[in-house]
Amino acid sequence: MVKTASTMLELGTQAPDFALIDTVSGNKVSLSDFKGKPIAIMFICAHCPFVLHVQDELAKLGQDYADTDLQFVALCANSVESHPADAPDKLAEQAKTCGFNFPYLYDETQEVAKAYTAACTPDYFLFDADHKLVYRGQIDDSRPGTDISVDARDYRAAIDAVLAGSPPIENQKPSMGCNIKWIPGNEPDYFG
Repeated sequence: MVKTASTMLELGTQAPDFALIDTVSGNKVSLSDFKGKPIAIMFICAHCPFVLHVQDELAKLGQDYADTDLQFVALCANSVESHPADAPDKLAEQAKTCGFNFPYLYDETQEVAKAYTAACTPDYFLFDADHKLVYRGQIDDSRPGTDISVDARDYRAAIDAVLAGSPPIENQKPSMGCNIKWIPGNEPDYFG
């Protein structure tokens, strides 16, 4: 596992478009499906210990904000050649086991991950109702092997600010996790 920090995409960036298949429903999901709604984009996977550490909290986030305008979308961009545990059927199994109530998309070409400058799993982004980036960074200070409990404090503070129409939180720390498993020869310029 290569411990990698998120790239901290510039705040105010317009959410890159995507149209990918949901591994659970089989339906195509695109950014335009969430027009006029804030959207939380999370790059995760099924095998990474950093994701496994927070996956129950991700399900809880989806449940806790289900009655708001906020939409959650999870994406996996890992190569299934090198990491078959992240194949779409495994992602669907993870979503069902964890109780994810949001789409879990597979980015086979890795082009969406590159457009978001996603670097690690997990990597979190939050866009306002105009789909402008207001948060990118960690879910909280907890990491595997620490005694800090997972509570999504940082991500929740950012989400609550967006839903209240408040400015983004100022203290945004990079997320940390395993590097995205790029297809050989498909690594982005910002990797490594």
